[in-house]
Amino acid sequence: MSNARAIIAKLRQRQTPNREELNWFAQGLADGTVTDAQSGAFAMAVCLNGLGDVGRVALTMAMRDSGRVLEWDLPGPVLDKHSTGGVGDCVSLVLAPAMAACGAYVPMISGRGLGHTGGTLDKLDAIPGVSTQLSERRLRDTIAKAGCAIVGASADIAPADKRLYAVRDVTATVESLDLITASILSKKLAAGLDGLVLDVKTGSGAFMKDMDEARGLAEALVKTANAAGCKTTALITDMSQPLAPALGNALEVAEVMRVLTGRAAGPLVEIAAALGGVLLANGGLAKDVQAGADAIAAVIKDGRAAERFGAMVAAMGGPVQFVENWPRFLPEATVIREVSAQSTAFITAIDGEALGLAVVDLGGGRAVESDQINPAVGLSDVVRLGSKVAKGQPLAVIHAARPADADRAEAALRRAISTGPLAPATPDLIADRIG
Repeated sequence: MSNARAIIAKLRQRQTPNREELNWFAQGLADGTVTDAQSGAFAMAVCLNGLGDVGRVALTMAMRDSGRVLEWDLPGPVLDKHSTGGVGDCVSLVLAPAMAACGAYVPMISGRGLGHTGGTLDKLDAIPGVSTQLSERRLRDTIAKAGCAIVGASADIAPADKRLYAVRDVTATVESLDLITASILSKKLAAGLDGLVLDVKTGSGAFMKDMDEARGLAEALVKTANAAGCKTTALITDMSQPLAPALGNALEVAEVMRVLTGRAAGPLVEIAAALGGVLLANGGLAKDVQAGADAIAAVIKDGRAAERFGAMVAAMGGPVQFVENWPRFLPEATVIREVSAQSTAFITAIDGEALGLAVVDLGGGRAVESDQINPAVGLSDVVRLGSKVAKGQPLAVIHAARPADADRAEAALRRAISTGPLAPATPDLIADRIG
């Protein structure tokens, strides 16, 4: 019979616990048999000594199976996407309804923002009435009506991950590749997916700022998910600047609505099409990746994705006419200030993490999990890398609750945006594809 002490001792001696031992430990995390002290010791041992490919798959599946695993009986494939996080990254709000409009079903289990990156659930919370914590019955009803739902994990989805995630944060074991992989995939696989695409970010606004680290994570995620039976591909994408020109919850929803109603395009559409193309091809809804990307772009352009977004918002408690009247429903900040360039120059670098932290300081994100968010604050109209600005032209617009908050944000923004006499080389949006 397994016990926590024996499993931790095995890890400490650089031996990988077998599947039965990892199953026992995950159930112990879920039901409280494993103590917080034992959880922390386990996390540290994994962080220091690793699990290897076989152990990583076993831990991921054990954590998936520590709670409810959803099953679906739908007339199309169940597909999803996960991003490792960045700034101005509101791709999920575009991609989920676009996938649904192409015949997929998308039960997207998402998270809240912590640190410099925004959370998809926080963005949806900016829409009045929307509830992202749905019962399973209501989740299934939303999927049936809209084809997609973006929700938080319920208490019975991968409960082992909730225990281990909290322990990792306070034991300096967050960066463990094995624990990151198991945490991400246990929740996604519990959603009962037929296919998954991973958007692994790299650059100044990402957690993985180094390309080699991003590639290592992408490879671990793809290898593990495929070994667990879920057809998975990863794209490594650029986060050397905000993906959308807006940072902050209501402001990012506004940008999404401009995209879905044909008033804006750019990188948000490009990356949604790239990710969606992979998913549609892997799910059998497109003959190849390019055909899938074209289909995603088409449903965004002709309004079918907007219709699905509106149906999802209404099914989740939001306004029935949100798509038609979205500016009326989204909150606005009381202080709106344009920040202008002090000289004519090219934008040579953008510190995405610094911009994200400026939004947190405005009240648009969390420094700790219990912080309350002001959905109206943030940055909009952020200038793009490589663009030329004349003296007096806007670098960005600050949306703040108080003038003093706007003052701090302006100082942070000026530090975060570098200028020079020559245009820089700008990286490709899609850097690599794994799997």
